[in-house]
Amino acid sequence: MHTAKARVVGVSILTAVAILGDAMLLVVLPIYWEDFGLTAIWQIGVLLSVNRFIRLPVNPLVGLFYSRFSLRSGMLIAMILATGTTAAYGLFPDFLILVLARVVWGIAWSLLRLGGFLTIIEVGSDRNRGQLVGLYNGLWGIGGLIGMLAGGFLVDQTSIQFVTTVFVICGLLGTPFVWYLVPQVSRTKKEAVNKKHEKWRTPFVSMVLLTGFMMGTTIFGLFSATLSTLVEHTYENAWTVWIWTIGAASIAGFMQAIRWGWGPFLSPLIGRKLDKANSPVLWLILTILSTGTMFVLLSNISSVGWLLGYLLVFQLLSNVFVVAADTFATNVAAKTNGVKMMTSYTVIVDVGAAVGPLFSYLLLELVGVTIVYLIAGCSLMVFAAIWLTFLWRKEEL
Repeated sequence: MHTAKARVVGVSILTAVAILGDAMLLVVLPIYWEDFGLTAIWQIGVLLSVNRFIRLPVNPLVGLFYSRFSLRSGMLIAMILATGTTAAYGLFPDFLILVLARVVWGIAWSLLRLGGFLTIIEVGSDRNRGQLVGLYNGLWGIGGLIGMLAGGFLVDQTSIQFVTTVFVICGLLGTPFVWYLVPQVSRTKKEAVNKKHEKWRTPFVSMVLLTGFMMGTTIFGLFSATLSTLVEHTYENAWTVWIWTIGAASIAGFMQAIRWGWGPFLSPLIGRKLDKANSPVLWLILTILSTGTMFVLLSNISSVGWLLGYLLVFQLLSNVFVVAADTFATNVAAKTNGVKMMTSYTVIVDVGAAVGPLFSYLLLELVGVTIVYLIAGCSLMVFAAIWLTFLWRKEEL
């Protein structure tokens, strides 16, 4: 177990460093989009989604890469690419160059994400896989925590260039640790895992993949990309504390960072509970239904106090949703073809994460943020009903 945890921790720490720039961009871009050289709101949606769209064709190639090369090689390439894209955010305030940088980041994230999942499948078992998924999500989420806090707070006080420079230095310092944190795994062992079982397409697998799509669309896509807009819609006047300006970007960064902050403690606990649950599917259904309800409540709030309270509850539920979806996927992958299943899962999550920002910002040009969140909430409620129907029919893997 010690070796399993050490492997997962190593990959998680590197992922945390690599994601700093992307996490900052999610909070800062919707507020300071003109400082990035953008000329229209729709360009925000493009920049926040193009990195996800590029992962659709890239993920299968990354799966092939990991079937032939070591995890260490993939992580090293990912760290170099991630550091370069973070530098581009601060150096090049040009839409086309930023699109290219986001494409490169999409490739880096594919290497990071699939590498993490394959590590969990290899070292985990049915008794601890949920806990390892929670540990992985929680630890790499620290990078999201730092990125969003720095993005939301430091950019309000300093500049985009200053923050990106700090993150680039972190990436440069962290890259050499790939050799220390990621062991060189033999190709033979990985091939044995990849060829374990060939038959993997079942109705249950389809539901798990669809769950990944809904999670990617609503949590990684729509909510992450529009939180700043939601806060700005309700929070009209900035607060000033001493010499610090607490604007919408600061509050959005803080609220986004909460999920990453409690992730290292809460996510492994959620995973352990899921490992021991008598009916994990029922737990998942209740989580999806509750998350949908919170989207509906967030769609029509006029009080900043109620908004912050609802956002805290939402972040808790979204944490459970992500850990549960990832655990279901890795459990299926461990019993079928690991590379094929996790490649399919990461692709479908990325489809959702790409559709989310693009769909939401296109709608924001036509209707308000209220309608966008109402649609998201109703969609999750319908999906929970579909899962419940599936459970009643007692479909099994």
